[in-house]
Amino acid sequence: MTAPKKRRPTLREIVADRRLALMLALGFSSGLPFLLIFSTQSAWLREVGISRSDIGLMSYVALAFTFKFLWAPVIDTCDVPFLARLLGRRRAWMMLAQICVAIGLCGVAFGDPARFLGWTVACAFFVAFAAATQDIVIDGWRIDAAEAEDQGMMSATYQLGYRLSLLCSGAGALYIADFVSWKAAYFAMAVLMLVGVGACLASPRLADKAVAGTGGFSLTTSFYQPLADLVARHGWRLVFILLLVSIYRLPDFVSGVMANPLYIDLGFSKTDIATVSKLYGVWIGMAGIFAGGFSVARLGLMPTLMIGGVAASSSHLTMAWLSAHGARIELLTAAISVENFAGGFAGTALIAWMSSLTSPLFAATQYALLSSLYALPGKVVGGLSGFMVDSFGYTKFFVSTSLIGIPVAVLCLVVWRLAPPEEEPAEGGPAKAGATS
Repeated sequence: MTAPKKRRPTLREIVADRRLALMLALGFSSGLPFLLIFSTQSAWLREVGISRSDIGLMSYVALAFTFKFLWAPVIDTCDVPFLARLLGRRRAWMMLAQICVAIGLCGVAFGDPARFLGWTVACAFFVAFAAATQDIVIDGWRIDAAEAEDQGMMSATYQLGYRLSLLCSGAGALYIADFVSWKAAYFAMAVLMLVGVGACLASPRLADKAVAGTGGFSLTTSFYQPLADLVARHGWRLVFILLLVSIYRLPDFVSGVMANPLYIDLGFSKTDIATVSKLYGVWIGMAGIFAGGFSVARLGLMPTLMIGGVAASSSHLTMAWLSAHGARIELLTAAISVENFAGGFAGTALIAWMSSLTSPLFAATQYALLSSLYALPGKVVGGLSGFMVDSFGYTKFFVSTSLIGIPVAVLCLVVWRLAPPEEEPAEGGPAKAGATS
């Protein structure tokens, strides 16, 4: 029997969705801690005389984000005592994580890294662990709160909030530190976590999902059941799905490491780089994010995923073009425009598609697994990007990263082709809730 045609939402209906305002605030809360334990904190540490090698070792706190899937099953299967009765499982974990982030930021503020670096390291790791936990539960809430066809705009709004928070925790924190003090900057950022707390309280309480056959957390529910569920629903097609997840953003991870060195080596000033890449580029990226969200709502997941993957990879040709023609500000602006728009579009498509692959029973765990998989290969290969540039130069390097778009396009076609008939959108529309592609 042919599935009835699903009416596509209008632009007015999309932007009027109350959940988008909540996702904007939750995205802000999710992104706020990131720079405060990385580049912003590095500026503080260097200012007080901490060695570059010690500052580099601080990057290991990022492992909390890479391995967050290890404790994601706890969030799917266990309740926070007392809070869960008041708020529900998802919101209770969200509230606890947000409070812990704020406490950790206050701990960093109270610290004196010049005299006792160990305290700062411990507080930074605590913030990273709490922030990664917040990411897990916000992703789980987003997937539970919206159907597959709504995930594009939900993820786009989340990314917008995330990028706005980076402006606060980056430039904003540096301004406060310059005019007042570092302690004041970190206390101010801790207060801004109230944005997320308010969104948590304002968000609707969702029904808690019970995992069949268990009475709570166990090793079986932690790892075996979420993986077994993915295999049962997707079968051998899961091999192609995981391959696509692992290489979809690989070009951006690899080339992104060498972008700033290229600008410096070409002779652009730090002011040029900051103005075009950090300020102008952020807004172009946001435009790409919302274009991707609207495309998911209007065209469907797989068409948007293919367009985004090919566009993001191909955009690196503009970086090759820039490297071949030298320090021309108009070429830098054009390259940043194309790269940031395509990257924002592709990021929204990937988040929406990975969300559609999860099961309501294991949303947090399965999404944490998928998001860790898509980031890990890029981090590993990205570390070799400097050797690649040294071997054959910037122009050939960026051309080679753009070529990764070819297997991305092929895998998109394969995954799309292998989708069961009941998962395919009616007449090109978006997939139904619970669909896998």
